[in-house]
Amino acid sequence: MNLRRVSSQSLREKSMQLPAWHPFVFVFLALFALHFHAENIEGGERSALPNDPPNVLFLAVDDLNDWVDCLQGYPGTVHTPNIDRLAKEGVLFTNAHCVSPKCAPSRAAILTGLRPSSTGLYENSHWWLPNLPHVKTLPTYFRENGYHVVGAGKIFHHTAGNNPPNQWDDYFRLTFRNDPWFRGVKKNYPWSEDDPYPPGFPFSGVKGLGHENDWGSLGIKESEYDDSLTASYAIDFLKKPQSNPFFLACGIFRPHLPWYVPQNYFDLYPLEEIELPVVREDDLDDVPAMGQKLAGDRHRDLELIQKSGNWKSAVRAYLASISYADAQLGRVLDTLAESPHASNTIVVLWSDHGWHLGEKQHWHKSTLWEEATRIPLVISAPNYSTGSCPRPVSLIDLFPTLLELCGLQPIAAHDGTSLVPLLKNPKRSWDRPAVIEYLFKNAAVRSERYRYIRYRDGSEELYDHQSDPHEWQNLAENSEYDSIKTELAKWLPKNWDSAAKPKSAFTFDPSSFTWTEKSSGSKISGSK
Repeated sequence: MNLRRVSSQSLREKSMQLPAWHPFVFVFLALFALHFHAENIEGGERSALPNDPPNVLFLAVDDLNDWVDCLQGYPGTVHTPNIDRLAKEGVLFTNAHCVSPKCAPSRAAILTGLRPSSTGLYENSHWWLPNLPHVKTLPTYFRENGYHVVGAGKIFHHTAGNNPPNQWDDYFRLTFRNDPWFRGVKKNYPWSEDDPYPPGFPFSGVKGLGHENDWGSLGIKESEYDDSLTASYAIDFLKKPQSNPFFLACGIFRPHLPWYVPQNYFDLYPLEEIELPVVREDDLDDVPAMGQKLAGDRHRDLELIQKSGNWKSAVRAYLASISYADAQLGRVLDTLAESPHASNTIVVLWSDHGWHLGEKQHWHKSTLWEEATRIPLVISAPNYSTGSCPRPVSLIDLFPTLLELCGLQPIAAHDGTSLVPLLKNPKRSWDRPAVIEYLFKNAAVRSERYRYIRYRDGSEELYDHQSDPHEWQNLAENSEYDSIKTELAKWLPKNWDSAAKPKSAFTFDPSSFTWTEKSSGSKISGSK
């Protein structure tokens, strides 16, 4: 089925068609359902009663891998006190993975509840709305159910056309005030200034790196950084009384490149204390050609950084950006804790995907290995459990999870499943692995113990995390593991939608937020 032509709303309505029974039957069923609902709510299992719907604070961080203290992904010391605090107040999913290891497809999947293989949104080169004009997104679905829905920063992908105004009641747009020298492509940044490179650029001292790949302190007040302004918008909102339940999305851009943060966050990490990732020079020798190609796509940046003697400096900048992002999250969380909303607000913290800093000879995201897919995920819901959950979960599960937590009707077309059972009991059994997709017909399956990768040419990788947490030994050619591969392969997508129409198929007018399809002349509006 082509989900670009059939909306999840229409699928849901079709699945809910009922015969024309006598009205008294409906009355009986409604009374029975209310009784059944009351009898099956265990004490403290729900975050709120239907007449007191919970608020949602939806916190996103960009390009953050498992280098937070509560996940112990970084071999040295990382300062993330606010994420760690939230992890203790909710359920920390220690084996959580992205839907796709690239910004636009990952975020489109999270916010539509549909995998790239279901929508054809495989790359940053697609606009989601003109391809899926009838899909119900997370913000629009909450708006339709009486929520006041606002946001700031990066929630959908950050380039123009990905965050339509009609998704929100109000939104504070990220316009990249701090690094206008990277925003010269007006198709992507029509609302941003376009300045030449400033004196001293590149601040990292490494010349020739790819787009945005720079780091340093800009010498401005912390309050003037873009992410500080995003957090301030969320803080101002939380300080105001609200007449309706709210859905507040706050998207922090760091540690996405460029790693420009205040100097005091660099000072947290003396260069001599930086721990480099543990790597093997022959790590790619047993990796199929398609995996080697993904690793090699940004290898030149890694080579330049290493040959210039700046590998530790770059790792330090990534860590500083993580701590800066954590500080902004802390400001928002502190405000929530001091507000009257604290006792009735669900807090979700997630990152869209991870990041390589030299592992597998790679610099960036866009692979199907652990470094690019494992991410922090915390869900803190009033009256639910706290603790850590080792079960494999996916960010595709966030949409159905929030619908259940808030007592809203599920959407039948969704590809994920609710994580509420794990919020009730984080150690319960769980028979679903996490599935990660990247580009057409490339996917990984991450169970509690194994990672299985199959590329579109049929080549494979298999890693046993119990004995090989660095994914150094590919077991796919070992016949002893054939049954493991067969079991994990059952979770691979059976159908892959063709690629969605690229941006080049449309003309986009940022002033009216309208697309015109070049082939048909049809218009799609994203304005309010």
